[in-house]
Amino acid sequence: MSLTAFGLNCTLKSGSAPSSTQRMLDQVLEGLGRHDVRTGSARVVDFDVKPGVRADEGDGDQWPELRTRIMDAQILVIATPIWMGHPSSIAQRVLERLDAVLGEIGDDGRYPTFGKVAIPAVVGNEDGAHHVHAQLCQGLVDVGFTVPGGSPPYWVGEAMGSTDFKDLEATPDKVRETIRTIASNAAHLARLLAERPYPPIER
Repeated sequence: MSLTAFGLNCTLKSGSAPSSTQRMLDQVLEGLGRHDVRTGSARVVDFDVKPGVRADEGDGDQWPELRTRIMDAQILVIATPIWMGHPSSIAQRVLERLDAVLGEIGDDGRYPTFGKVAIPAVVGNEDGAHHVHAQLCQGLVDVGFTVPGGSPPYWVGEAMGSTDFKDLEATPDKVRETIRTIASNAAHLARLLAERPYPPIER
């Protein structure tokens, strides 16, 4: 069956500024593409995403545009840099805005995100990749996404080093292997969930 993946680049860099986070996101989306998944992405900082926890905060809020693309896809990829040991503030805002899903749980106990798969991806020049993945995975699972098995993709350079992921001549083998595995598992899981959705919750 046809699947769609939508990637959110949670870099702090706007426009077309070179972004290690974009390079990581592109590689994950490319990996998904090898499994007949149609892909697209957006750089969140280029949208006026208001603070809040509602689906639409009004007054020019552009989150609804991104949310529509998230809800239309079967796979969500959130890519973030590490800042001070944590996901970027942009990634945190995405999680906060996804909180609105909790107010949309149906009478049958089903979240509107049930059946959707999520992949976090992380880059940085400091420790904290596993911690950042843990934060993202917990938030995404809380709002109804399913996370595929396998180590999440990440790259961490030398602490306070001058080489970024985007500057590497080639992606390290371990990173490429991790991306291949998570992409394969995510596409497989998304197809399974589309064919056999989570059942209604018995009351």
